[in-house]
Amino acid sequence: MPTRPRDTGTPRSPAPDASERDDAEPLRAGIQSVEVGFELLDALSQATGALMLRDLAAAAGMSAAKAHRYLVSFQRMGLVMQDPLSTRYDLGPAALRLGLASLSRIDAVRLARARIDTLLTETGHTLAIAVWGNQGPTMVHWVEAPQSVPVTLRLGDVMPLLTSATGRCFAAFMGDKERDMQRMAPMIRNELAQVKNLPRTGLPLVDVPQTPQEVQAVLDETRRRGLARVVHSLLPGVGGFCAPVFDAQGRLALGLVVLGSVATLDTDWDGATATALLRCAHQLSADLGHSATAPPA
Repeated sequence: MPTRPRDTGTPRSPAPDASERDDAEPLRAGIQSVEVGFELLDALSQATGALMLRDLAAAAGMSAAKAHRYLVSFQRMGLVMQDPLSTRYDLGPAALRLGLASLSRIDAVRLARARIDTLLTETGHTLAIAVWGNQGPTMVHWVEAPQSVPVTLRLGDVMPLLTSATGRCFAAFMGDKERDMQRMAPMIRNELAQVKNLPRTGLPLVDVPQTPQEVQAVLDETRRRGLARVVHSLLPGVGGFCAPVFDAQGRLALGLVVLGSVATLDTDWDGATATALLRCAHQLSADLGHSATAPPA
């Protein structure tokens, strides 16, 4: 006859129920069905319009039957809506509320500052962040590389539109709207007049447009390249790039600047410095909700 265990008087802990066992699972396990369903929402967010079920399912990499089950739940939650006439699916009001809430909490400069240290390590040159202020493109953050060329620029300095990469970036990517162009036109005319009145030293002006036609050519090239560049024009022996960062509405949020001595800075349009700067600017734009396929406004 089996011996019954002796009661020691110590209360036993109850066996965990299913919910407690679920809570004890490692956080990294996640919920796979949520991740799978998100593929549908992600496909809708990247589409140019509403999608038929078969097209949406294909974009998300799942069968139509499987996609439909998820979409039924998403419709109940307001994340997805279906047009009763065309039967096409699109993002719903709950998705809009989430997106607007996220956008309202984004600080473009804060996001850019968080990326500066990594970009500084990658480029090895001085970096800066510029925004459009009352007087023009204004430096709001500045991080010097350990062995950078000494510069006289300070936080709060307003950069010229024609002789700085920062100014050219703002002139090119803010100048598509008539209002912005009207605002910048007097500044550009004033800078052209200053260039003409420079004392003649016998040395040619380097990388400095001197006529309205040359200004337009510089801005056209800046738009075509996707970033601005100067070499020797702002300071002798100094080169720099400025890449635009756009927000969700396609507006220029800020300029990301790299500056250094032409002896060490790779000033090639397709060089390592320009490539790293553009990559960072594109990622920041995406973080702000800008679509890479949509042209800037």
